[in-house]
Amino acid sequence: QVQLVESGGGLVQAGGSLRLSCAASRRTFGTYTLGWFRQAPGKEREIVGTINWSGSRTAYADSVKGRFTISRENNNNNNNTVHLQMMRLKPDDTAVYYCAADTTTPWATPTHASEYEYWGQGTQVTVSS
Repeated sequence: QVQLVESGGGLVQAGGSLRLSCAASRRTFGTYTLGWFRQAPGKEREIVGTINWSGSRTAYADSVKGRFTISRENNNNNNNTVHLQMMRLKPDDTAVYYCAADTTTPWATPTHASEYEYWGQGTQVTVSS
């Protein structure tokens, strides 16, 4: 089991920046891909960005390419952190942002929510116009 705790959400004006972080931990050794998803009211949960275990592969939604950057720190085998640096934010970026872990394909960067087994509680990001 992977436990995920997000932080860093908040209110920002359009054009501003925010950095989200997610602390991931598990009791036993294991590798996993980490991803960020978001869900706006009345909309489906969608991928924002994902990064594989080694950090060698990333994938992004088209809507955030060039504005958002995902990175991770494998601090030790059981505790890792994934960051989402968000720049040039737009009102359309307003959503609850979720961190997720996929333990089945740690070398890959899956983009569908159904491929992730573990989820954080989410953190609200609000971008005002």
